[in-house]
Amino acid sequence: MNGAGGIDALVAVAAAKDECRQRMLDAPTAEALASARAAALGREGRLTALMELLKTAPREQKPALGVALNAFKNELTELAAVRATELGSVATVLARQDVTLPAAALERGSLHPLTQTERRVVQVLKGLGFSVTDGPEVEDEHHNFVALNIPAGHPAREPSDNFYLAGVPWLLRSQTSTVQIRTMEEKQPPLRVCAPGRVFRPDEVDATHHYMFHQVEGLAVGEGLTMADLKGTLLLFFRGLFGDDVELRLRPSFFPFTEPSAEVDVRFPGRGWVETGGCGMVDPAVFTAVGIDPERWSGFAFGLGLERLAMRHFAVPDIRHFTENDVRFLRQLG
Repeated sequence: MNGAGGIDALVAVAAAKDECRQRMLDAPTAEALASARAAALGREGRLTALMELLKTAPREQKPALGVALNAFKNELTELAAVRATELGSVATVLARQDVTLPAAALERGSLHPLTQTERRVVQVLKGLGFSVTDGPEVEDEHHNFVALNIPAGHPAREPSDNFYLAGVPWLLRSQTSTVQIRTMEEKQPPLRVCAPGRVFRPDEVDATHHYMFHQVEGLAVGEGLTMADLKGTLLLFFRGLFGDDVELRLRPSFFPFTEPSAEVDVRFPGRGWVETGGCGMVDPAVFTAVGIDPERWSGFAFGLGLERLAMRHFAVPDIRHFTENDVRFLRQLG
């Protein structure tokens, strides 16, 4: 065999190795693998036939051909062992399982209790004529403070009461009242919108406080709206949410963006009064900040804590349960 013939022999060994490897990889059963191994490495297999090439190969080609033949033997022997383990594992699993049995039933999930509460709240507000809107959770100081009649130097703007972003004049919104500003900037009255969403304040976490919680903001702007309209709307809302037996109480309070302002308390049958949020008539300064004529238009706004509503509805004693992601707790309220 000449030099070219030696190269042809190396090509033949490589082609035979690829063919035998693929047959082993494709073997669907242990029996098929044994047949493929015998065809490659058995006494009358491909390797035995290829060894004959050493007899006719030129002397200078024999070392390379010997290396190729050893690689053929070693690689395919190792592959046969690996495939035998794989096929044996599959056979063991199948032997232990009755594949004719029905598959295990998948466990069904459920909506998070806060999501359930938000959807119920939105459904009731839609029934009262409110449409749903939203806004960004990262806000600028104009929408979070200035347009809401919270001037520079006000205690509510202190870094200790807000999550300011480092190096930029932005912060995580501290209230969903920011959405009423953006809504009035984009739409002309009359309007009636609600905005559920997350807010962020660096409160110390305990059974009733968290640094991240949910609110729903309600805003109505029209001609001749009064506190009577506000109280009537809230009463219809809470009765739609909890039933006709609930009672409503408004306690005088102060918020920079409403005047007059009130705290919203609700009493449930057999229980005491529970504070659920704040409300009031939109301050004329807020209307002026968004370009609405306060001499023509009036409006009311309210902000309610969804966690407080959910805790009351589901009888949850600790606000932290909503964010601990304990499946045992969530299953009870699913």
